Amino acid sequence: MQRKAYELLKAWKQNPNRKPLVIQGARQVGKTWLMKEFGTKEFESLAYFNFESNKELHAIFKQGFDPDTILLGLGILWGRPIEIETTLVVFDEIQACPEAITSLKYFQEGKPRLAILAGGSLVGVTIHQGTSFPVGKVDFLTIYPMDFHEFLLGIGQNELVKLLESKNWEMINIFKDKLVLFLKQYYFVGGMPEVVSEFARTGDFHATRLLQNSILTAYENDFSKHAPIAQLPRIRMVWHSILGQLAKENSKFIYNILRTGARAKEFEMALEWLKDAGLIHQVTRIKKVGFPLSAYSEWSDFKVYLSDVGLLTTMANLSPEIILRDNDLFTEFKGILSEQFVVQQLISEQIHSYYWNPENTTAEVDFVIQHENELIPIEVKSGENLKSRSLHVYFEKYHPSTCLRTSILPYKDQGWMRNIPLYGLLAWLKNR
Repeated sequence: MQRKAYELLKAWKQNPNRKPLVIQGARQVGKTWLMKEFGTKEFESLAYFNFESNKELHAIFKQGFDPDTILLGLGILWGRPIEIETTLVVFDEIQACPEAITSLKYFQEGKPRLAILAGGSLVGVTIHQGTSFPVGKVDFLTIYPMDFHEFLLGIGQNELVKLLESKNWEMINIFKDKLVLFLKQYYFVGGMPEVVSEFARTGDFHATRLLQNSILTAYENDFSKHAPIAQLPRIRMVWHSILGQLAKENSKFIYNILRTGARAKEFEMALEWLKDAGLIHQVTRIKKVGFPLSAYSEWSDFKVYLSDVGLLTTMANLSPEIILRDNDLFTEFKGILSEQFVVQQLISEQIHSYYWNPENTTAEVDFVIQHENELIPIEVKSGENLKSRSLHVYFEKYHPSTCLRTSILPYKDQGWMRNIPLYGLLAWLKNR
């Protein structure tokens, strides 16, 4: 697997002022693999410690926060001394040991040359549950499911990635059918590394679906094991409502779908828990547009998407056979798979998005992003009906320098608006 986060880790290693790096992300997005791969390839030795599988570790950190004492204990567990200059120390599932989280402050102050990666699927939850966190003493990196380019690299389509990144739209159009096929595969397989690896190895959609179902089961098990007992029923209600929320004519999150008479304050903590665990993304509404977009956000109005399009198709129980049909996959559930795809690509590039829906109008633009000092509206079209009334309303009101429509049709510049093929959106974002 080739992950773009690997290059970020290399830059972190070379930084003379580096701090312990906390790697966040949902379960199964590849954090452990990435940390081990990086340690094996970029350091003389890798000292890996897992706080969920090795309970002896906890006792070491309960003795105090002196870095030398901790390193002595870690060296005994590892079987040899930890060399400050040449060893990468990995603390996996660090959220299971609050004392280990606190110790990062003392390592940063007392052993700044020691390279430490700390990871965990519920680190975000732990931070917001009141655990003492070494603010200012650590850096953060969030890992997401594989984006479309990483998926293509994972299945051996390196040359197609090079072509997409060239943005040679005439040449890209020659391979449109091939790219649409791989896009459909990505909609079904998604970006969870183990699932992509299995698909690359076997090409078996049914085998990948078994893995996807096991990931969803693991997520629900996490609810039971780690969520506050009082919030557990609400977390499950929100989780199981996501597909239905998106499939509505208006995909704005409606509390009444969870339970008649339900109110926002009852479910705020459940939504936050799922966000902190990296399982969902919220896209909030803006009624008008200006810099910064966050200042115009209507926080009470939002849509909820999953972290991965493949998990959404699994929730929907879409059969593998739909891959073989024309473009049915793009029009299932009124295009929510395409919207989910776009959210996922934006998130992978650390781009926060909003949706535009002004008062007293039916106009709605799927996404508005703040990217390189531009405010860019993006309309998502799942089929080949490319009427863009809402996008035109936005254009007439704000006159942006860039308007995007993304669909399965080829690149086309219409002056006021450009159509970017869905499979080329990530390349367009990367090479602005």
